[in-house]
Amino acid sequence: MKARRIFHDKAVLPDGFIVEMTIWQLPEPSMERPHGLKYSLFFGREGRRIVGYDNERGKGDHKHLDDQEVAYCFVSVEQLVADFLADVQRWNEAS
Repeated sequence: MKARRIFHDKAVLPDGFIVEMTIWQLPEPSMERPHGLKYSLFFGREGRRIVGYDNERGKGDHKHLDDQEVAYCFVSVEQLVADFLADVQRWNEAS
């Protein structure tokens, strides 16, 4: 069985920024993804990621803040989305 997309939302904001979130349910958990999910959350413009959360194979759960990549402690889908949106808001407030 393949991964099944369980959530997707994309918004293009009036200023041209993009917020896109996609979460897939994997057929089964793994050592690398014990929560059984694959996800990609993106904020930026075409060609430039400003805030990103993902768990790309070989890297585990992590986030990107501009050019910095740091580990992320996954707790739940709700917390993942809340943390991502909080980082987007912090970036917007600082800009």
